[in-house]
Amino acid sequence: MNLQMSDVPPARVGRYRWMICGLLFAATAINYIDRQTIGVLKPTLQAEFKWTESSYADIVFWFQCAYAIGYLGFGPVIDRIGARLGYAVAFSVWTLSHIAHGFVHSITQFALVRFTLGLGESGGFPSSLKAVSEWFPQKERALAVGVFNAGSNIGAIITPLVVPAITLAWGWRAAFIATGVATFVWLIAWLAMYRSPSAHKKVSATELAYIHSGEDSVAPMTTAPVSWFKLLRLRETWAYALGKFCTDPIWWLYLFWLPDFLAKRYNLDLKSFGPPLVAIYLLSDIGSVVGGWGSSKLMQSGRTANVARKSTMLICALAVIPIVFAQFVSHLWAAVAIIGLATAAHQAWSANLMTLPSDMFPRVAVGSVVGIGGMAGAVGGMLMSKYNGYILDVFGSYQPIFALACGAYIVGIAVIHFLSPRLTRVSESAVT
Repeated sequence: MNLQMSDVPPARVGRYRWMICGLLFAATAINYIDRQTIGVLKPTLQAEFKWTESSYADIVFWFQCAYAIGYLGFGPVIDRIGARLGYAVAFSVWTLSHIAHGFVHSITQFALVRFTLGLGESGGFPSSLKAVSEWFPQKERALAVGVFNAGSNIGAIITPLVVPAITLAWGWRAAFIATGVATFVWLIAWLAMYRSPSAHKKVSATELAYIHSGEDSVAPMTTAPVSWFKLLRLRETWAYALGKFCTDPIWWLYLFWLPDFLAKRYNLDLKSFGPPLVAIYLLSDIGSVVGGWGSSKLMQSGRTANVARKSTMLICALAVIPIVFAQFVSHLWAAVAIIGLATAAHQAWSANLMTLPSDMFPRVAVGSVVGIGGMAGAVGGMLMSKYNGYILDVFGSYQPIFALACGAYIVGIAVIHFLSPRLTRVSESAVT
């Protein structure tokens, strides 16, 4: 009896692709440790440097500005040079920039090192998504994205535990330097272990065939360059980009302002806001994996990618709504539960949103589409940063900020469905 490769259980075809996913998971965790350190240290730095809320927002703004620029640049570069070299370059730039935070003395210098950090970190997700599109069949991609994206929550869990401890013992400068130097071991592992599946000695013929099962994966990849003019004319490109624009800023809010919210609303400090933040990001971690697993399971049961992705994303959008009440909750752990639900929903949402480029576009264009979407998300984050600084300086309340977060995902799923009702797959000729 002849079986299609798509019918063979994954356990029988090898699991080296999950080793690659583990590397992506670790890099994402490191990315978020480096990104979130300034958010955890905001009360400390704000007291030392006498920053206003708008001053802090400006520092975050320049990080996001560089993130937007970098996403545009890294997408096409990764499409051309591949995930292995592209990720190595991105990692080196952001890690050196993170270490440089320990040597700055002014708000201008902070803005400069945050800018270079943003340039480097912008290469992380395009590289990861490119790697997933190379190493996983379509029906496993959302799960793989959910798994590596869970690294962001692990990074967010580690940061409020490690950074305050280093800061209390040796000062905030040591927190930047020590966490940066320690993570260079990942770069060695990445360069040693990562190759394309077809060139990797540890990938069996059976696993390689399984990876290539599905749409357009057995066809030879074109050497023609991707046309951005063509990409920007496609509704599918804008479906992904506007989905990112609507919802990425809400995750930036949690990363850069949540420690401050807990400090001001519940009188927490470096010694005490660790456990609540850990609880919130543990819930986020669960959401990331469950969101990817859920839509992958629906596809394995016969649902289309359109139904699987969008139904999961709609559930996530509804789960965020209670965040609007967080400012009014007097009990710390009740607020943690509400915020944790919202962050879990965001991560489940992202696991599916970030899979859309590989669902809708040929592999040759995935990096470029991800770059466009990342830029859109960063621009949204820049606007959100300015909004947050203004609201907190003028009103001193997070309520208007949480109100905006409440509706962002409903708007996002509506825009995605309007622009791509069926998640129609784009042909290679349409983008080159």
